[in-house]
Amino acid sequence: MRAMILSAPRQPLRLIDLPLPKPNPEQVLIRVHACAVCRTDLHIVDGELIEPKLPLVLGHQIVGTIEDIGERVKGFTIGQRVGVPWLGYTCGVHCRYCLSDQENLCDYAGFTGYNFDGGYAEYTVADHRFCLTLDPSYSDLQVAPLLCAGLIGYRAYRMTGDAQKLGFYGFGSSAHILIQLARYQGRQVFAFTRSGDIEGQNFARQLGASWAGDSDVLPPEPLDAAIIFAPMGQLVPAALRAVVKGGTVVCAGIHMSKIPAFPYEILWQERVLRSVANLTRKDGEEFLALAPKVPIQTQVSLFPLAEANEALNALRNGLFDGSVVLVIDGKGSS
Repeated sequence: MRAMILSAPRQPLRLIDLPLPKPNPEQVLIRVHACAVCRTDLHIVDGELIEPKLPLVLGHQIVGTIEDIGERVKGFTIGQRVGVPWLGYTCGVHCRYCLSDQENLCDYAGFTGYNFDGGYAEYTVADHRFCLTLDPSYSDLQVAPLLCAGLIGYRAYRMTGDAQKLGFYGFGSSAHILIQLARYQGRQVFAFTRSGDIEGQNFARQLGASWAGDSDVLPPEPLDAAIIFAPMGQLVPAALRAVVKGGTVVCAGIHMSKIPAFPYEILWQERVLRSVANLTRKDGEEFLALAPKVPIQTQVSLFPLAEANEALNALRNGLFDGSVVLVIDGKGSS
């Protein structure tokens, strides 16, 4: 099979031929149709996440069909379409987090496209217990970004409680998905982009943002909560200054640049600053059931597998609105 391989951090991916993987008793073999590109992939390539399996096939927003199943697989059949997210394994019964319904924090967790080979390839294997069923109303290309940008964004969104005025710092793949849910639930969204990103701000307004502007300015009215999607530490004090007393700021990324020192007064008055880590299978099931009810629609820019490096650069440089998706061998349905 063809696959794009990362051999070392800060090196371009290479297109090579690999043997077809064989599923173990708990795994399914998946023919990959599409795989959305995530900023976490960039953090791995750039060496900011420091313990990947190497060499590595990136990709954790995988859509494909099952072509073989292990002997202990239950609930899935050959030919079934599934999604594979970032969380790829937990111990389930040993660590304090799994025992307290916090599997996203499992001490022994493994992650797709980081600890295990992912979806920048024509085939992959995945533990069936962490595969997600997909609503048939979504095409492969449209549903792929929901598997991380959507799922992690949804977990962060839930942490804002019933906030009615939400700030989204960074208006990329996650924000363009979650604004649709927020508007569906009657909330206001204030979108913050890089300074001077008029195109991104217009895109946010088109999706229903009440206001859109530069991330270094205050919104026209105080926010009840804010989600920081961009991996920029300097946005933390900016968001804290923008939220009301008792407001919440959620850091949604797996990696962020250093947070600068800030005065205690902008955290005081019971403001909350918190992070979100990974996701749970429950998050996946809830969000993928909710998405078609909105319905959430993703805007995607498409690249063939062999152009994965170009796709990553497009993401790094913000050359698109919405999400980037790799079409694997022309099999992804539109």
